[in-house]
Amino acid sequence: MTEALVLAPVDARQRLHTLDVLRGFALFGIALMNVEYFGRPLADVGSGVDPSQAGLDYALSRLIYVFVQGKFWILFSLLFGMGFALMATRAQAAGGGFPKLYVRRSLGLLAIGLVHALAIWAGDILVTYAIGALLLLLFRDASPQKQGRLGALLYGAPVLGLLLMSVVMLAMHAAGSTAGDHADAAHEAAEQAARAAEIAAYSTGSWWQATAVRAQYLLTHVPEMLVFECFALGIFLIGAWLLRCGAISDPTAHAALYRHLRRFALPAGVVLALLSASVTVHLDWKDDSAHAMLAMALMLAASPLMSLGYLALVVGALQTAAGARVLGLLAPAGRMALSNYLLQSLVGTWLFYGHGLGLWGSVPRRWQVAGVVVGFALQVLLSRVWLAYFRHGPAEWLWRAWTYRHFPAMRAR
Repeated sequence: MTEALVLAPVDARQRLHTLDVLRGFALFGIALMNVEYFGRPLADVGSGVDPSQAGLDYALSRLIYVFVQGKFWILFSLLFGMGFALMATRAQAAGGGFPKLYVRRSLGLLAIGLVHALAIWAGDILVTYAIGALLLLLFRDASPQKQGRLGALLYGAPVLGLLLMSVVMLAMHAAGSTAGDHADAAHEAAEQAARAAEIAAYSTGSWWQATAVRAQYLLTHVPEMLVFECFALGIFLIGAWLLRCGAISDPTAHAALYRHLRRFALPAGVVLALLSASVTVHLDWKDDSAHAMLAMALMLAASPLMSLGYLALVVGALQTAAGARVLGLLAPAGRMALSNYLLQSLVGTWLFYGHGLGLWGSVPRRWQVAGVVVGFALQVLLSRVWLAYFRHGPAEWLWRAWTYRHFPAMRAR
């Protein structure tokens, strides 16, 4: 079997409709999460809810923090792992050639991610995905069960470690020790300087000034990205397990799994998230790192449970006529997930940054949320119109051209 036969883009009729719907659903959650940081420095990521807000804006931020933040990147990562498993399965059935293809595909995604991170928005996740995709190849021959167990271990072990560390820190604090309660002065000064540079470059600076700050942000956050990679890789493997065990292609045969996710995983996740919020939603890493770590660890534990619960709710709704009709509207946006993700960043930075409309810091949370709802509805509509004339989104077309080493047909038949 030649590589040309094995490594061909799948026809639209071969796509899993459920995956496209889930990608569209995940895109909406990602937009709700990201919009805040188009007008707020990325240095604030990990600090929780902005305490300067009040009233409806504060309530919306708390709701998004509990039910959205950290949940939809996980849902999207589950889908990324499913895509890896689906591609590997199809390549194997066609005769092989998967590793070479997937390395090329991952390098293409890395290039797109670097352009996004440097030229558009520093909050990029594509670079992390591309590196994780290469690491996934190490586990391609593992059984579905082993992939699932390893994924749970890669994600769960660091969370357990953080929980234990927070308990120790709280015990030390109760005993009168203040060790670790105050950040190193030089480190704090460097963080504040980086935060001020972000605000200056993004709020009033030129595109070149913003790009320089984005490059600095990317370089200085490599260690954090590598730590995050452990969590992401774990979720990728859980997604691969879900696909390979047949839960996505034949949900009826796995009704018990989805029932458990809805009845147990989702409620447990919500309880953990609410416990985290009860500890604090303002993560003060300078003066109260113990409570900040406990709140973060609880939220990290809650997020995959809630994400899997959301997945189960969507899959369950797709089994009903009404649910399939309504949620099916998201499928075109999901088919163009990469293009839509990049478009969200382009529009968001153009609206908020100084080299665009300069709305940085002036849009209340309520209008951010309203803007996402309207903007995503437009994306759904535009995706449907685009795919009526073209087979792929523009970014997907370029990515496939690089992956398969030829330009796939663009016009719809």
